[in-house]
Amino acid sequence: MGHVKRVVVGTVGGILLLTGIALLVLPGPGLLLVLAGLVLLAKAVPSLQRHVAPVRARAMKAAADSVASPWRIAGSVLAGLGLLASGLVVGLGLIPQLPVSGWTTGVSLIVSSAILFVLLVWSHRAHRPALAAPANAAPVTTPVAEPASGAATPAAEPAPVVERSV
Repeated sequence: MGHVKRVVVGTVGGILLLTGIALLVLPGPGLLLVLAGLVLLAKAVPSLQRHVAPVRARAMKAAADSVASPWRIAGSVLAGLGLLASGLVVGLGLIPQLPVSGWTTGVSLIVSSAILFVLLVWSHRAHRPALAAPANAAPVTTPVAEPASGAATPAAEPAPVVERSV
């Protein structure tokens, strides 16, 4: 990797990493941005590569946890709608007493809500494939036939089950 390219990748990675760290306590996808920043920094500074796998594991677990139940999904959707509404209120200046009113702040809140919704959809598709399938394609379980010799399957091993979509 060329020197200039390494500096650019490292700078973008550092910005993403710092933004992700800030978003660990602010509303937003902090852990995923920390991962993205760390991956880019590891390209620029190879000695950081050893830190990528543990952060990736935690980020993927957090993404799976975010769609683990309908309540968590609903909470994430409500948070995204709250960010979107806040962005519109701040951007339009509907509450003039706010010290940071204006479209700069409003757009950043709206972009945060869009990122939240994109990551929520990604997490849902990646970690809940059964819910993403159409309702009429429910899996059907069919027991596999016994061996031709008539020997029964030992009690310690349950009969194998084959799942197919209809």
